[in-house]
Amino acid sequence: MPALVEMIPDGGVTSAKGYLAGATYAGLKTQEGGVLDLGILLSEVPANLAATFSTNKILSPSVTLSRERARRGTARGVIANSGCANCCVGVQGLTDAKELAELAAEHVDVSPEDMLVCSTGMIGVELPMALLRQNMGNINLANRGGEDFARSIMTTDVTVKQLAVSVEIDGRRIVVGGAAKGVGMIHPNMATMLAFISTDAPVEQGFLQRALSEAVECSFNMCSVDGDQSTNDTVLAFANGQAGDREIVAGGESARLFQDALTYVCTSLAKDMVRDGEGAQKLIEVTVDGARSLADARRAAREIASSSLVKAMVHGNDPNWGRIMMALGKSGVELEESKIDIFVNDIQIVHEGLAIPFFRDVVVSSMAGDPVVRFRVTLNLGDGAASGWGCDLTEEYVTFNSAYST
Repeated sequence: MPALVEMIPDGGVTSAKGYLAGATYAGLKTQEGGVLDLGILLSEVPANLAATFSTNKILSPSVTLSRERARRGTARGVIANSGCANCCVGVQGLTDAKELAELAAEHVDVSPEDMLVCSTGMIGVELPMALLRQNMGNINLANRGGEDFARSIMTTDVTVKQLAVSVEIDGRRIVVGGAAKGVGMIHPNMATMLAFISTDAPVEQGFLQRALSEAVECSFNMCSVDGDQSTNDTVLAFANGQAGDREIVAGGESARLFQDALTYVCTSLAKDMVRDGEGAQKLIEVTVDGARSLADARRAAREIASSSLVKAMVHGNDPNWGRIMMALGKSGVELEESKIDIFVNDIQIVHEGLAIPFFRDVVVSSMAGDPVVRFRVTLNLGDGAASGWGCDLTEEYVTFNSAYST
């Protein structure tokens, strides 16, 4: 955690001042164990907005509508549903997304243009608008409704993903909170699945967008579960300024502190999603340093973390470092084989491109006994460094996804 940034116990998207949230069961998912599938996050006052969206050529109309409204740079909130992606359903998808925003806006008494829409779930299925109309009124917004909102966006997730941190900026304590979902179809090229960030910091909109894009690039964009990119990926960041009047703009210490807090929240959520990957038993953390550039380090780390063979090797606790070298080589980054060093859980197994003597049983035991397997690859060419995250590829992942729709 960055210096001066403090974790808020049981924090989430309503930990910052001026945010309310709530959720209900509307019938989009199978009802069991208090499941929720429709939620609202609302700022009590207009908030500056930053956003990133999927670059998939096939997009949910929910993304299309939210992307269009996000161009205004301000919003009041978002209505999110799980169980239905509202994707590949023709023109009806946009009609339904607009109506869903109107229903939510009427329920919370704001303008429809101030509400964004996020959907996640099965592709090729229309939103059940009759059920949504019937149950929208059951959403009760509250300052402590953040966890219910986080639960309402879950699909195949096992764990709720939320947190909040605080940091002192310009003599005031500001809060950055977040919630996210996604454990499958994760190999983002913008953000990942659904993620929502809320802060009471007064952040200038242009800087908020740059800060979110930078945070996304080194967090959500650096994780992979299965190499597949969703049609619905969305990250929204709201800044309502309720912590004070002095605006945070680009440059200077205030901007740096806010960036640190925002990046920490995004990175924590990204790692939580990969850790909870469908069928996953281990988190893979790949650090590439000594690269010629930051771009090379990121590309290499992501390539290794997303390799199916590396994922399988981690599942089997097999220190088959040749697979790491293979993934590194196909990344296309600048490298010299004779300069590469590789470490597994801080145990060096390759020096200057060649295997060095190591106790195989010790490395196997280390991989088997730790829920996090750490690879460090040093290229010894420059000062570029980056980390990426993946998870092991298990029989459970294949079994689950072989019958996802049935």
